[in-house]
Amino acid sequence: MGILGFLRGPREVLFGPGQRYALGTVTASLGSRALVCTDARLGGTDEFAELVRLIEDAGVHVTVFAEVLPDVPVHQVAECAELANRVRPDVVVGMGGGSCLDLAKAVAVVIAHGGQASDYYGELRVPGPVVPVVALPTTAGTGSEVTPVAVLTDPGRASKVGISSPHLVPHTAVCDPELTLGCPPSLTASAGADAFSHAVESFTAVRRAATPELATERVFVGKNELTDTYALLGVRLVAQNLRRAVETPGDAAAREAMMLGATAGGFALGSAGTAAAHALQYPVGALTHTPHGIGVGALLPYVMEYNRPVRVPELAAVAVAMGASPDASPEALADEAIDRTAALLRSVGIPSTLAEIGLPSDRLRWTAEQAFQATRLVENNPRPLDVDALERIVRAAHSGDRHALREEARPRAATTTTAGVR
Repeated sequence: MGILGFLRGPREVLFGPGQRYALGTVTASLGSRALVCTDARLGGTDEFAELVRLIEDAGVHVTVFAEVLPDVPVHQVAECAELANRVRPDVVVGMGGGSCLDLAKAVAVVIAHGGQASDYYGELRVPGPVVPVVALPTTAGTGSEVTPVAVLTDPGRASKVGISSPHLVPHTAVCDPELTLGCPPSLTASAGADAFSHAVESFTAVRRAATPELATERVFVGKNELTDTYALLGVRLVAQNLRRAVETPGDAAAREAMMLGATAGGFALGSAGTAAAHALQYPVGALTHTPHGIGVGALLPYVMEYNRPVRVPELAAVAVAMGASPDASPEALADEAIDRTAALLRSVGIPSTLAEIGLPSDRLRWTAEQAFQATRLVENNPRPLDVDALERIVRAAHSGDRHALREEARPRAATTTTAGVR
C-alpha cells in the first residue's frame, strides 16, 4: 500500500498566549457584520465583553447570540439562524466550548444554503461554501476549531447527529490558552479526555487505500502519514499535561500544552476520523446525560483493548509517546499503552466503568444497536464491528473487565447496515 497523506484545516490558525487580541483584525478581514455565538456563562463575563470590544473596535457591527446550550439542541440552530437572517452577518464567530463552535458552524451552513439543520445531517450534504467562521475555543478538548463537523442533539433521534463537510472547517482558528485558565477541574478533565481520545482513535483508525477519489468520497479518510503526526503530538501533550492542568488550574504551561494537544487532536480527527469509542458514547450519553468527554474517556481503554489484535505497532507508538521505554517488545508496549491510558484517565476522575456513570445494565444491547447506526464511525474502526462486537465492548466497559475482550482475538465480519447520519 502506498503512502497516503491527507489533511484538512482552517486557512489560518493563530495559536499562543495573547492571540485573542488579533480577533478584531481577523474578523474585520471577513466583513463588517458579525454574529457571535456563545453560552450564557461566558456571555456574562468581562472577558467576553472585552472580546466583543476587540471586534467592534475593528469597525465590525456585532450581534450576540448568548444562549448556546450543551450538546446544541437542534432547535437552537433555527433560532440563531432566524436572528442571523435579520442582521445578515458576513462572518460568524464561535466563542466558548465545543458546543458554541458547533452551533456557529451549523448556523453558517443554514445562513448560506437555507432550510433546516436536518437537511444537512450526515456526510457531504452541504452543497457549497458557507459563511466564514472564526472559532475561538475556551476549553481544550473538542478540537472543533479545526474540524469539518458540527455535532447536534435532535429529540427525534436516539443519539447525537452531525453535519460533516469540508465546508464546515472554520476559516480561522484563534487559540489562546490564556482563555482556558478559568476552566474548572471537572471540565478540564472531561475536555482533556475527549482530546486524548481524538488523538488515539485517529492514530489507530482504519487505513484505506490511497485512491485519487478517497478525499472526495469521504470527509474522514482514515489514518495517514500527516494525521499520524498530529495524533502522536496530541497523545504526548495530553499525557504529559492533563493531570497538571486539572490539579493546578493556574498552571499556564500546562494549559498551553493542553490547548495545543487538543488542536493537534482536532487536526488528526478532522481528516482521519474517530471510531468505536465515539460511536458508543452517543447512546451512552443519551441515556446517562453525562458529558461527552466522560463517556469517551470511560470507553477508550476498552476500545483500545478490542482493537489491540490489529493495532499492536500503533499502540506501541502510543505508549512511547506517553513516556514508556521504547526498549520493550511491541506487544508489551501495546499492553502498556492501554494500561497507561486507563491510569491517566482515572487519575483525573474519569470513571473506569460505564456502570459508574449510570448506564443501566438492561440497556447494553440497545446501546450497541444504536452505536452500530453511526456508520461513519463504525466503518472507521480498524477491527471490524457488528452489533455483537459492540455489545462485547459495552459489557466489558460496564463491568470493568478489559481483559475479557482478549478472549476472542479474531475480528468478526461486519454485517450490512443502512447508512447512518454520522
